Amino acid sequence: MLHKWKQEFLYNFKSITYFLGINYTSLMVNPRIQHRPTICYRPIKPSDLETLERIHSDVFPIRYESEFFQSVVNGCDVVSWAAVDRSRPDGQSDELIGFVTARIILAKDSEIADLLRYDSSRVDQTLVYILTLGVVDAYRNLGIATALIREVIKYASSIPVCRAVYLHVISYNNPAIHLYTKMSFNCVRRLHGFYLINGQHYDSYLFVYYVNGGRSPCSPLELVTVIVRCMKTGLKSVAAKLMMAKVKWPKGNETRGPVLTQNKRMTNIECSGLEYV
Repeated sequence: MLHKWKQEFLYNFKSITYFLGINYTSLMVNPRIQHRPTICYRPIKPSDLETLERIHSDVFPIRYESEFFQSVVNGCDVVSWAAVDRSRPDGQSDELIGFVTARIILAKDSEIADLLRYDSSRVDQTLVYILTLGVVDAYRNLGIATALIREVIKYASSIPVCRAVYLHVISYNNPAIHLYTKMSFNCVRRLHGFYLINGQHYDSYLFVYYVNGGRSPCSPLELVTVIVRCMKTGLKSVAAKLMMAKVKWPKGNETRGPVLTQNKRMTNIECSGLEYV
């Protein structure tokens, strides 16, 4: 049986990412904004708790535990950013209009460990996993979600041992897929039946943005390139050995063919030019 903390993590892992796969679809500007917004970004703080809970309730069709919100506003194992409109009237200039939450995960313990080319001997290497992303209806289509994701990427890039940012998107959410593709995220895997919504299973795409030298394992093209390079190096080595071999012809009128005699020095030669994958 999984430990309690891991059970909670797996619950959040599927349920908290719900918005990334479903709700980033309505991108129409709401005419209710009667002023020119001045969007700024800051960390989420304890005073945002009530607004954060309300926006999650409005945006997501699922309920989140209070422990999650407490973790967000107090920065307990969760990093977060808020979007606010400084030109908003009626004392609401510091009220949340958008947010993104994320969690730092050890690379070796993540579900994408096999999709990363990293030094497995370094147990401190990490990833940043995006949990929730939301923008209130009146402020959509202003680039706020894009800016929030950029904040996460900038944060991940500032951690020397971090190798990637990743997230899930439900398979039919084309606007979200377009957004992450445009931001240079790589779609690396399709997870069948990842989401269970109203008794129906939906697939999920796994998107990854590599930072600090993080890379995917060898692509098929890279693998073929390495194999060809090894073959060329091996052929050159064999040709060199043949060139160094001495040809001995038998004495007399015998009609036997030449006998190749290997130079003694060749027995100690090692092939050091090959690359191994």
